[in-house]
Amino acid sequence: MLPSAATRAERRSAWKWIPSLYFAEGIPYVIVMTMSVTMYKKLGISNADIALYTSWLYLPWVIKPFWSPFVDIIRTKRFWIVSMQLLIGAMMGAVALTIPGPDFFRWSLLFFWLMAFSSATHDIAADGFYMLAIDDSNQAWFVGIRSTFYRLAMITGQGLLIMLAGQLEVGLDDLPLAWSLTMGTAAALFLVLMIWHRWALPRPAADRAARQEEGTSIVAGFVETFRTFFAKKGVWVTILFILFYRFSEAQLVKLAQPFMLDPVDVGGLGLTTSQVGFVYGTVGVLSLTLGGLLGGFVAARQGLKFWLWPMVVAINVPNAVYLFLAWAQPSSDLIINTAVAVEQFGYGFGFTAFMLYMIYAAEGEHKTAHFALLTGFMALGMMLPGMISGWIQEMLGYQQFFVWILIATIPGFLVASLVRIDPEFGKAAKG
Repeated sequence: MLPSAATRAERRSAWKWIPSLYFAEGIPYVIVMTMSVTMYKKLGISNADIALYTSWLYLPWVIKPFWSPFVDIIRTKRFWIVSMQLLIGAMMGAVALTIPGPDFFRWSLLFFWLMAFSSATHDIAADGFYMLAIDDSNQAWFVGIRSTFYRLAMITGQGLLIMLAGQLEVGLDDLPLAWSLTMGTAAALFLVLMIWHRWALPRPAADRAARQEEGTSIVAGFVETFRTFFAKKGVWVTILFILFYRFSEAQLVKLAQPFMLDPVDVGGLGLTTSQVGFVYGTVGVLSLTLGGLLGGFVAARQGLKFWLWPMVVAINVPNAVYLFLAWAQPSSDLIINTAVAVEQFGYGFGFTAFMLYMIYAAEGEHKTAHFALLTGFMALGMMLPGMISGWIQEMLGYQQFFVWILIATIPGFLVASLVRIDPEFGKAAKG
């Protein structure tokens, strides 16, 4: 059945804002979670401090479900999108200004935290706006477009911006100035996106603030959401699965880039900033995307239950490539890029099971709100292990740390053995 004329017109209009909106959604997240790690490492912060303090930056995403109802109550989602983009751009500029100054670590962390809070709020508003501004058929049609431009944001943040910093480091021979200019570039980019969205975002009639007199019922619904979530059968197994499925990966992700950047004589690989930007921002992201696409394809054919254990293996066992890299310390870009590609492909494939299980666990009444709660536990599962990972690495050294990373995969296998899944869940409808 062909789409109606109204649907086609809405689709043409949506091209003006959906790609750029989801690009804007991805940029601050990847800067806060990934680019900050590389920046702090190059500016001389210890691995223990990097892992501890950048893991705290997950907190706004952990607590996001608690304030998401109030985004509905206060002003429109369009207002929140534009306002948060302005604030995010300002925080990027503030980080840029603090880097060359004294006590930059403390001040930049404060601005990164405000950026993270703004980004989490932006996520709430953007996803809600998407569902209000276009009809159901166009929502389905643009799902792939959303994901593609979010991945492009990852390539920009993990790859292009870090590679820019690397080039500036060499050209200027001044690390603080190089990273200050890089963050300034990100701020300028984001302010351009804010100006664009202030003009391009539509003004759907459905996008309006909830009436103040509805506040009581919204709060009551909020409480009911929590009550029904914790009344679900097997909820504690679900929470354990969400918290520990990525226990190993949550620690690895905080030390992978410092390992690549550290000199060979202290156990690292001695890569340049630009090399790290390329391996994680291009090779890594592309491999992650391919693994995710394959995971979605096979799960749609035979269901989550059939593929759960292969995906558990895929997200954990390829972590062994870092043990190989730590012991062999190869200088070949091909070997290093191949190792990261293998690990990231496995992560993308294995992460499919994680996302599908969250969808499965959220099924029933209040499934949207329950899914939001599960994403909070997901962020907590990354935050807590990440906080201690730098201290463990400094105590053990890189070689023994990556032995620990393999031992830390055991909880992922244990929690996977506890879950019970309908064999039909995840299978695409036939016919």
